[in-house]
Amino acid sequence: MSTPTLPFPFANWQLQEQWAQSLPMDANTSPKPRPVDSMGAFVQPTPVATPQLLAASAKLCQSLQFDPRVLADPVFAPVLTGNTTFKGFRSYATNYGGHQFGNWAGQLGDGRAIVIAELRNAKGERQELQLKGAGLTPFSRFADGRAVLRSSVREYIASEAMHALGVPTSRALWLASTGDSVVRDRYYDGHPEPEPGAVVCRVAPSWIRFGHFELPAARGDTALVRQLADFCIAKDFPHLQSHRDENRYGDWFREICERTARMIAHWQAVGFVHGVMNTDNMSVLGLTIDYGPFGFMDRFDSQWTPNTTDHAQRRYRYAQQPAVGFWNLQRLAMALGSLFLDPEPLREGLMHYQHLFVAEDLRMQSAKLGLTSYPKDVVQGFAELLQAQALDFRLAYLALQFNGDLAETSYLERPDQAAINLWLADYRVARASHAAPFAHNSRLLPHNWLLQELIESTEQATAQSRQASDLHLYLQAMDTPTTTRYPSHWGQMRPDWASERRGCTDLSCSS
Repeated sequence: MSTPTLPFPFANWQLQEQWAQSLPMDANTSPKPRPVDSMGAFVQPTPVATPQLLAASAKLCQSLQFDPRVLADPVFAPVLTGNTTFKGFRSYATNYGGHQFGNWAGQLGDGRAIVIAELRNAKGERQELQLKGAGLTPFSRFADGRAVLRSSVREYIASEAMHALGVPTSRALWLASTGDSVVRDRYYDGHPEPEPGAVVCRVAPSWIRFGHFELPAARGDTALVRQLADFCIAKDFPHLQSHRDENRYGDWFREICERTARMIAHWQAVGFVHGVMNTDNMSVLGLTIDYGPFGFMDRFDSQWTPNTTDHAQRRYRYAQQPAVGFWNLQRLAMALGSLFLDPEPLREGLMHYQHLFVAEDLRMQSAKLGLTSYPKDVVQGFAELLQAQALDFRLAYLALQFNGDLAETSYLERPDQAAINLWLADYRVARASHAAPFAHNSRLLPHNWLLQELIESTEQATAQSRQASDLHLYLQAMDTPTTTRYPSHWGQMRPDWASERRGCTDLSCSS
């Protein structure tokens, strides 16, 4: 039975089908998991019991020139979770592979994400709407294609918060509950339990990942690698279209390296740890995508990763993210090798990543300290102080910005005040001659313990069939980080109760 359709309500945008019209698609429309040779498959979202809007991003609605009242219209409710799709668009899931924790995993694909619209406006700007948690696709493998409210709240908040922080990221247009239960073994301890289900509508100009190129390359389909590269350049890098073939591919790879370097420098600046930097989670546009077991550091620890499944190896720890970005780009370069007669442009792109990341990281870390001349010794000295004195990453920078010291920002009972004073003396000398406006510091970050509070309040709102007001309040506070119109404890140091509580510090991949 076909899914009902609804006329498209985005007045300033037109529906397109670029992916399906430009790339090979599987002729089989069944959602049954299976190997797929093409770049994607048409699939309809699986209907849910009772779609209900929980929250919508006013900022994203505004940027899309879209009236948010449409989302609250009962007529639109079935679209929130895919019970109804847009007339004139065939929804689909895409096919990609990837290296997971350093190992080739073969075919992966959109196991629970379905694109429900490709948009283009009069300016030539593009956006794609993707429902995460919308049901089975051919790439679901042994899973059910669903998402729980817990992980959906995290993605909704994190993507919009990262945007407010100026970090390149996918966005979240709406969050909806499904009325269905989803069974998950939340802590991988052999105790699966039913949880409320949800769907988040993710928005990005493109969802093309490193893994989209790795899969056809691994299968020896060099013609498809070239077809996808040409499609990606024409759609997402049109300014490179006029470049000659060899130069175009080299310039394209260099720009991917550049965007990746800037993105990871932003991550380091705000203390963000992705948790699963697999190549299938890396966007060619340099956007932060796939918010799973991520975290924002409280107490600074360069070896921290929030992903419990990575605690033995700590491959994706904070300090390792720049190196992993380079490793992932190397995998992409290998996948693109057939496009080049001479691999030198690939080597140059990788070198560009390394040099640009170092420069951007130093620039952003200096800006956090209110310094303009990038004094490397002062910046590195502060990183060492953060680690040695167990300082709160967010509060330490704010204390310097507003008080000029580091009082009450350590998790230690007796921090080494002499070491702190020694660095402060050097810092004040640097500020005296190289002062600049402070940047990248926020009063609020979506720490895991705070997200856990928001998850619990949202679960209560869902049970009572009402919108999640705390989510709205948090996003308003993130959009205007100097405001004080939010619960005071949101901006304080991690509370004692959160230090050991599950879900408040480290998380599994279960979602």
